[in-house]
Amino acid sequence: MSRTLVVTNDFPPRQGGIQTFVAALLATRPPGSLVVLASDHPGSAEHDAALPYEVVRAPTGMLLPTPGAARTAARLAREHECRTVFFGAAAPLGLLAPGLRRAGVERLVGATHGHETGWVALPAARQLLQRIAGGLDVLTYISRYTHGRLAPALGGRTELVQLSPGVDVDRFTPDADGTAVRERYGLDDAPVVVCVSRLVPRKGQDTLVRGWSQVLARHPRARLLLVGGGPLEGSLRRTVESQGLGHSVVLTGGVPSEDLPAHYAAGDVFAMPCRTRRGGLDVEGLGMVFLEAAACGLPVVAGTSGGAPETVQEGVTGHVVDPRSPAAVAAVLADLLDDPARARAMGAAGRAWVEQRWSWTTIAGTFAQVLSP
Repeated sequence: MSRTLVVTNDFPPRQGGIQTFVAALLATRPPGSLVVLASDHPGSAEHDAALPYEVVRAPTGMLLPTPGAARTAARLAREHECRTVFFGAAAPLGLLAPGLRRAGVERLVGATHGHETGWVALPAARQLLQRIAGGLDVLTYISRYTHGRLAPALGGRTELVQLSPGVDVDRFTPDADGTAVRERYGLDDAPVVVCVSRLVPRKGQDTLVRGWSQVLARHPRARLLLVGGGPLEGSLRRTVESQGLGHSVVLTGGVPSEDLPAHYAAGDVFAMPCRTRRGGLDVEGLGMVFLEAAACGLPVVAGTSGGAPETVQEGVTGHVVDPRSPAAVAAVLADLLDDPARARAMGAAGRAWVEQRWSWTTIAGTFAQVLSP
């Protein structure tokens, strides 16, 4: 069996979206077909023991393209007869590519995840990505938006292939039960708009709160459920209290990943009006939460940032809104709450679309093709 060497900093038990994406990609490959070189993290030994492939941990919390890392990667490639190398994030570890090719590797693939679209606006970072791309056979991107930012900057130095995150459609499903979540937060049978995400300015929870009074004007029993933690939490809580919204806005704080389907299921509409910030440096590469919500059968309201609109079929599975207008966001939410039958139809359409386009079955086929020498 031809093996793939995976070189990555982004790997569980370290937490984060990229780590989750990389681990899920690797789970689609045949057992024993992988060898992983990763940075170390508390809990790594217990995590790795349960995996169906070997994981070698470098004695560092940050794996960099140093001579030592180059020697270790080349040794693993030779010992395990790896014909392909996959970099979980192309920068900066893709700088190891030339040495690995000299070690006999035939195909080198690197992934990008969205933040690189900001890097290409910075001369030094752009030059680094150009250098890395020149040493790879394929560089993957997660959305048409990120492709549009990367392709001009990389100037044809390598092949670009879309490899988006997928959704576990057996875990995120309309059959998920949100009853316990509703009971926990006293939501009863009220209409609920839910947002699942880190509480950071780009995600737009502040816009939801600023516009919530307008939703209440049309739906006095409505509740806003903000799921997640982050640096914006204190500010959001103060705004909720100052506007007298404490009875209708619930902030849950951080929630374990295994509990997320139930939190989606507690909602009737999903909304995250994400916006691009810092002159394009802070942007939504795609937005997996929109797809997870759709998989759970919810209509989705997304902002215009980056690749987020690609997760919505406008008017079919949900709506894309102006994220800088609390009034516009509130009007769309209130319209969906006005017509539960229409909202349910959008949710059903979203579920069908995720099954067809965004499931891990589809993504697994693309990943296999990308790795094939």
